[in-house]
Amino acid sequence: MSRQAVQEAVPDVRAPALPSPPGGPAALRRGAYWPTLACLAVLLCAAYLARRHWPTVEHGALRLAVADPGWLLVGAAAAVCTWGASALAQQGAVHRRLPGGRLVAAQFAACAANHLLPAGLGAGAVNLRFLMRCGLSAGRSAGALAVKATAGATVRLVLIAVLAPLCPGLLRVPRVSPAVIAAVLGAVALVAALLAGPLRPRCRQALASVLPEIRAVHACPARAAALWGGSLAFTVLHCLVLLCVGQAVGLPLPPYQVALLYLAASGAAALLPTPGGLGSLDAALALGLTVSGAPAATAASAVLGYRLLTVWLPLLPGLAVLALLVRRKAL
Repeated sequence: MSRQAVQEAVPDVRAPALPSPPGGPAALRRGAYWPTLACLAVLLCAAYLARRHWPTVEHGALRLAVADPGWLLVGAAAAVCTWGASALAQQGAVHRRLPGGRLVAAQFAACAANHLLPAGLGAGAVNLRFLMRCGLSAGRSAGALAVKATAGATVRLVLIAVLAPLCPGLLRVPRVSPAVIAAVLGAVALVAALLAGPLRPRCRQALASVLPEIRAVHACPARAAALWGGSLAFTVLHCLVLLCVGQAVGLPLPPYQVALLYLAASGAAALLPTPGGLGSLDAALALGLTVSGAPAATAASAVLGYRLLTVWLPLLPGLAVLALLVRRKAL
């Protein structure tokens, strides 16, 4: 058989090219300009705070070095399980059956990419590419990511509402000046004006793409259980990592109080566009633990240990998995 006949008989199995975003690379650079500046500003503030309180940070690191290894191993196991929980939630947000091994690997890679780009852009980009490689359209892929993010935020709010009555007075609203209140109200009014004006068509388009996905998820009990169960497990496992590190370093706070502080700190850190909440989550969590009665060095040890298990140790392996998925055209 001739070479031409063989080429005609064998189908082309190459992955289809993914569509480029509207506006091309220049639009992407413009869109990432302000988030990147905000990210750098927050990271500089975090570096300044770390330098100012360096003796406490150093003492916390030394305390972590002699922590209980058994609790640290349990925390490491909980950190590994977070990738499976994220994969379960992502599977629940789509109708098509996704390849399980590659799905977990994509969540591992997304976790690493999330700590390199601001405001969760890394994880979103990895998951979007993965879903599109699995055959979903760009709109359905973005809708699935929005459904998963909405479920995760809802789970966090519900857990805060459940734990807050157990810790009365822990989440106190700080006193703010009238000038700050006026600035916040002005920002809210500006956002409302944008939503009612130039951004209104885009908001309608986003809602029109997300609402059908939400209805489709809850039309199938198995998908809804995977979505909400995976989202709940992901949040609870992160709380468990911090609790295990706290036990390892002797954090003198009850578990439900530590969990509530983590949920509140992670929610506040989500408002700042730092990669993976680096700097913002660390400062908010350390401050919350210290204000609640934990020694500053012990609080610093707990935060450093949590970051070590969830960020620094998996970072290089996660980037290696990301490169492997790209090389095998799974992304």
